[in-house]
Amino acid sequence: MDAALYVLAAALVVIGLIGAVLPNLPGIPMIFGGIWLAAAVDNYRHLGTTWLIVLGLIAAFGIAMDFIAASLGAKRVGASSLAVWGASIGTIVGLFFGLPGLILGPFVGALAGELFSSGSVLRSAHVGMGTWLGLLFGALVKLVLSLIMVAMAAGVWLLHL
Repeated sequence: MDAALYVLAAALVVIGLIGAVLPNLPGIPMIFGGIWLAAAVDNYRHLGTTWLIVLGLIAAFGIAMDFIAASLGAKRVGASSLAVWGASIGTIVGLFFGLPGLILGPFVGALAGELFSSGSVLRSAHVGMGTWLGLLFGALVKLVLSLIMVAMAAGVWLLHL
């Protein structure tokens, strides 16, 4: 039974790494779940409470970055508060429309918010692009944090720290 649970844990980590790039999969929670499952099957001999808390904090930061990245991108280019709210709402609404929604939702939300606020189409497009770049930055941060979580867990597991 332990072998099957280890395979499930490894599958969660691998699918989670894919999910760190694809927005439809909850990558970081899957990675953390897989690591936690492997630690539990091992009776926490290799990965103890302290390491799981550290990995959990990294996971929480990664999840938070995933949600606020588009808003930060909009704010970075000097977007109005309506554009930032629009990016946030666009991200949430985009979740229901799969990959196209997650890519276009923050852009359209920021564009609409800035257009409503300033009335300038050029300014709104600039803010929308900044939002989209923030989203790409968030995805990169999420991928890096995912790889750090896996590397830390593997290192601790192999070195018994």
